[in-house]
Amino acid sequence: MKLIIGWLYPDLMSTYGDRGNILALKYRSQKRGIEVEIKKISLLEVAEQLKTVDLIFMGGAQDRQQEIVNRDLQKEKGKYLEKLIENKVPSLFVCGAYQFLGDYYLAADGTKIKGLRIFDFYTVNPGLKAKRLIGNIVVKPLIPSIHDKEIIGFENHGGRTYLANSHMAFAKVIKGFGNNGEDLTEGFRYKNIIGTYLHGPILPKNYFLTDYLIKIALEIKYQQDIKLPPLNNEIEERAREQILKNVL
Repeated sequence: MKLIIGWLYPDLMSTYGDRGNILALKYRSQKRGIEVEIKKISLLEVAEQLKTVDLIFMGGAQDRQQEIVNRDLQKEKGKYLEKLIENKVPSLFVCGAYQFLGDYYLAADGTKIKGLRIFDFYTVNPGLKAKRLIGNIVVKPLIPSIHDKEIIGFENHGGRTYLANSHMAFAKVIKGFGNNGEDLTEGFRYKNIIGTYLHGPILPKNYFLTDYLIKIALEIKYQQDIKLPPLNNEIEERAREQILKNVL
């Protein structure tokens, strides 16, 4: 079996260690004998390359880089992304990448930046008058197959995201701020796409979420039920226990 992972804008959207998510996907796939190809897709690559990917990842960035990427996504790549999402291709969008998928982003200076408008949510940055939402975070995922686990990570965002419907959330906040620090929602989920503010990076800290994405990607690609061979997660569990002990 083989997975082709589309890494969107790795040269522009990869702050706070988000590259670690690619490393986690590759490591846990290869440990099971699954061949992995990482396809980097940035400004110079044509949108048609997205047709070949089995799993999508895009990380976060600073405002300047986000502006550059947003302009590129408003062209052909955004249309291809929407098609892949509707076709249930698993995707993980972190922080700024997550914000792109909504209706708009209202910057601190009042500038309204048009999003891809794939989903019904928006983001507002209240500026220096409001504190930045930063720190360790623990959430309970709303995905049935991993609902019994706590997801841990680190958030660092000025923007507040508001979902049109709370049932669209990826998770419920146990400790931390989440989408906006008000309604206890974290991230966004639709079909097999996950949008989240969790850095950390999120996948190395939560191996079961990594496995979830790998499993779904293989099932969509090969059109069959996939049972991933178990791995020894003792070290990962010990690390998670220590983090949870310190945060909660």
